[in-house]
Amino acid sequence: MHSNCSHIATKEIPKKKYRLADFFNTWWDEYAKNPKKYIRPEQYKAVNAIRVCRTAVLGVDVYACPDCGEISEMYYSCKNRFCPTCSWKDTILWAEKVKLRMLNIPHRHIVCTLPHSLTGLIKRNQYALLSVLMRTSADTFKDWMFNKYGIHIGIISVLHTFGEEKNFHAHVHMIVSWGGIRPKYNNLKKIKNEFVNYHFLQKKFRCKFEDELIAMYDNGQLDNDFINRQDFMKFIKEVNQNDWILHLEPPMETPEKVIRYIGRYSKRACISEHKITNIEGEFISFMHKDNKDRDENNMPLEKILELNYRDFFPRLLQHVPLPYFKLVRYYGIYSNRGNIPQEYFYKKESIEVEEIVIDNPKECKECGIAKIYIYTIFDIRGIKERNNPFNINLHKHLITERNHKQFAA
Repeated sequence: MHSNCSHIATKEIPKKKYRLADFFNTWWDEYAKNPKKYIRPEQYKAVNAIRVCRTAVLGVDVYACPDCGEISEMYYSCKNRFCPTCSWKDTILWAEKVKLRMLNIPHRHIVCTLPHSLTGLIKRNQYALLSVLMRTSADTFKDWMFNKYGIHIGIISVLHTFGEEKNFHAHVHMIVSWGGIRPKYNNLKKIKNEFVNYHFLQKKFRCKFEDELIAMYDNGQLDNDFINRQDFMKFIKEVNQNDWILHLEPPMETPEKVIRYIGRYSKRACISEHKITNIEGEFISFMHKDNKDRDENNMPLEKILELNYRDFFPRLLQHVPLPYFKLVRYYGIYSNRGNIPQEYFYKKESIEVEEIVIDNPKECKECGIAKIYIYTIFDIRGIKERNNPFNINLHKHLITERNHKQFAA
């Protein structure tokens, strides 16, 4: 995959059998007339972006072979962070970049999950409570590491609100340095064992989150339907009857391994188009792992869930990121590298990542040579077309016709 440690070559991947955009193009306009749930502005924006991503609507770069004259087009991407196509490349770029800011010591993948009984409150207070989730989960391990080992650690947190079936499931994936900086000596200290007091950390995480939740209620900052404080505290007591799940995986030796295994998974899109198994009429099916049903090796079984578009759209779109909400956050020494000596960080030559494509439009298959850039079409639509931006076939026909005329001239 690497070439002289400086470059990741263009890699061909299997062609996706189904496109999420096709399902939206077929049923979204009908659904939007009578939605099952209120559609937020950012959800409209995400759907529109997915529908026009890599189509003529956003613009086209035109390339031509200098020998045979074959013309090819490279469509622009929407760059919406909810788009499954764009988020894949963005995740690769992020993964290669972020490991260069990590300490050159082992790291652990840790997941902190909120009980489902809090889902109602979280949905009504998403900005506040999802931020509290990210902050308190990181503080749990920052405080524990400092008190036990006297070190400042680094944490990279990625928020997920979705489960395997795209139901609401608030949890945080954290990449935690298994070691850190001793402030007294400003030197790097590794942790030699992976044992943790699981129940202590579980309780500490719960207490930190609930302290902030109760403070929000007392300060009148929590949108809720509780009759009084006594009713609210009764609810908290009921919540505590459920497990506050922490999942800790064994330490991985280098940031390279951590990012390869954890980073690309953690920052992935809500749904991968490669997991869509069928689109037929009003129904879409996708593959998911059932963590409650496992095989003889204790691995979750893969199953297929089929949903009507009226159930699929609201289930999927509830995970569209809130405007200006940071899904990836850095804590501890990763939030500010400050005076930490550079030799403590992972060193690797900067990597340039090319786009992963199925067919490379910049190369002529017949002649085996690179095509040359001709021009860019940013928008060929007239006023009527702009009012109906999803007439993709018309756009493609117009562009192809114009390409041949201009190149022939």
